[in-house]
Amino acid sequence: MGISITWWGHATATIELGGLRVLTDPVLTPRLAHLRRLGGPIPGPSATIADVVLISHLHADHLHIPSLRALGRGVRIVAPRGAAGLLAAAEPRLLDQLEEVDVDGDITAGALRIRAVPADHDGHRHPGSRHTGPALGFVLTTADVRPVWFAGDTGLFDAMADIGPVGTAIVPVGGWGPTLGPHHLDPVQAAEAVRRVCATDAIPVHYGTFWPVGLRRVHPGSFRRMFADPGTRFADALAQAAPDARAHVLSAGARVAIGSRVIDLPVRDVP
Repeated sequence: MGISITWWGHATATIELGGLRVLTDPVLTPRLAHLRRLGGPIPGPSATIADVVLISHLHADHLHIPSLRALGRGVRIVAPRGAAGLLAAAEPRLLDQLEEVDVDGDITAGALRIRAVPADHDGHRHPGSRHTGPALGFVLTTADVRPVWFAGDTGLFDAMADIGPVGTAIVPVGGWGPTLGPHHLDPVQAAEAVRRVCATDAIPVHYGTFWPVGLRRVHPGSFRRMFADPGTRFADALAQAAPDARAHVLSAGARVAIGSRVIDLPVRDVP
C-alpha cells in the first residue's frame, strides 16, 4: 500500500490513494493571463482524470475556470466558501459539481476523508474583487497510509503545527515572478513548514512552471533564483530543518510513489 503523486506543474498534482484520484488546483493550459508555461510539457489528458478536485483558494492560478471546464461532469469539486458566487458568474454548469467548505470542513469520498485546514493567504479573487473566501489547505486520510497535507498557498503561521503529524507534505516553495510577496513560503520557510507538521516526505510545488512573458531576458538572475532553483534550495533547507524527512524534487509530469518504492518517471498519455 502507499500513495502516488504526480506533479503537473505549479500547484497542480494528482494524488492517488484509497483507490481514488484527487487533483489539486488544476491549471492545465500553456498560458495564464500574462504568464507563459516554461517548465515542462502542457499536461495531457491523464491530468484531467480525477474523482475529486481540491481548490485551495480563489486566485486565478488556483481556481482556473478553463481547466475546470476540461474535467468530467462527474468530478466532485471541493472549494472554499465563496466559490459558488464566482462559478455562478463564470461557469454555472459547474455548480452541480461544487461542494463548498470552510476551515475544519470535512467530506468523505469512498474510504477517503478530506479535511479543510487553515492557510495564511489572501482569499480574494483579485484585489478589490467582491468574490472572496478562506484560503485553505487539505489533509487527506485513509486507513492504509499516513495523512497527506496539500498546503495550497500559504505563509507560516503559529497553528500550522496543529495540522500534523502527517506523512507527506505537498508544499509551495515559490511563485511565478521575480518577487515573492507576504503570505507565501520561500524554500527555507517551506522546509520549516514541513518540520512543523512532522512530515516524513515532502514534495515542493508552486514554482518552476509559469513566468511573465519577456521577463526571463530582462531579469535572468531572478529567473534562476525564483523559477529554476527553489526545488533544490528546498531540499537543501529541509536537510537542515528536518534531517529525517525526505524531499522528492520532481520534474513537471513526473510521479513519485511513497510507502512502497520511490520512482520519478514521466507520465505518458495513451492515445
